[in-house]
Amino acid sequence: MSVLQFLTAVHFGHGERRVLPRLMAQHGMRLPLFVTDKGVIKAGVFALAQEAVGDAGRFPVFDDVPVNPTEAAAAAGAALYRASGCDGVIGIGGGAALDLAKAIAVLATNAPPLWNYCNRHAAPSDIVDAPPLLLMPTTAGTGSEVGRSAVIVFDNGIKAGVRCPDIVSAAICDPELTRALPPPVTASTGMDALAHCIETYCSPAVNPPADAISLDGMQRIFGHLERAVAQGDDMDARWNMMMGSLEGAISFQKGIGAVHALAHPLGALGFHHGTLNAILMPHVLRWNRPALGDKWDTMARQAGWPPGSDLGTRLTELNARIGIPPRLRDIGVRQQDLAQVARQALADNAHKTNPRATAEADYLAILEAAY
Repeated sequence: MSVLQFLTAVHFGHGERRVLPRLMAQHGMRLPLFVTDKGVIKAGVFALAQEAVGDAGRFPVFDDVPVNPTEAAAAAGAALYRASGCDGVIGIGGGAALDLAKAIAVLATNAPPLWNYCNRHAAPSDIVDAPPLLLMPTTAGTGSEVGRSAVIVFDNGIKAGVRCPDIVSAAICDPELTRALPPPVTASTGMDALAHCIETYCSPAVNPPADAISLDGMQRIFGHLERAVAQGDDMDARWNMMMGSLEGAISFQKGIGAVHALAHPLGALGFHHGTLNAILMPHVLRWNRPALGDKWDTMARQAGWPPGSDLGTRLTELNARIGIPPRLRDIGVRQQDLAQVARQALADNAHKTNPRATAEADYLAILEAAY
């Protein structure tokens, strides 16, 4: 049995961004560092998220957020935190900004390098006295606001997690902050959330509460993703997508699988995580089918598909309907990198909880099928 952990206090619902000043006061934040990205600022979503904070303009902002957050960016953000005399961190944005906000909070009070706190380190150091941290997602994708890690590309080139399940003081999930997401971002982040629900459910770890949560998230995403992509102002669809995203990440404690074991080293090469998950998922599900048993038809039922459906084919068709590129080559992955990615997948923590034993040659076959 896994250790069951459901830790983060979440303020969820339309307009919940307005509780931000109260949470800042509750956690003693007088001069927080805001972490966001330039796209969120340009779209006006950062201002919307801050609208209840009367003097928001006086707070320092770190907006140099890479598509895949890096150890170097975390060090730069922590330097700004200390130079500005900050007393808390507030992350507003997609998964990259939220994971980077976590990493900045770690380095704000703990000595670098960040690699010392990585779950791939032989003896990771404890995180001590991290400052208060509030997270506000503006996508329905990673679920980083309740995830147990911050996924970072480290200076050594490895993309992996900093395990920090207790670091988030509270999260604010306001679906209205996702209204401005363009269709391609809604699609790729939504498939990221779906991959989390599917992979955590398929994990062989025994955790019935997490299974129930991931199945509910799966059903919400299958039922609302296409609506959210086609009609961005459908706030019922946005609400359900954000809830599905949160549920997938709550279930991370079960572990994930081969989709993420491959997506992490590919992401270290600069590719978008959600898009990678969407492209890889049909091929990984076909590989895992012999190990899934009744879970196969249960997932089909959550999607509204008949028993015996080929989930790989159905997901490929879903990708096409929402505009996800069909193959890794379409997003710029080089064929000569596939062998290296297959080797690196074996070292990724997600490899350990894939439902079917997977060797390097198997990973390479999956990559070639997806290429």
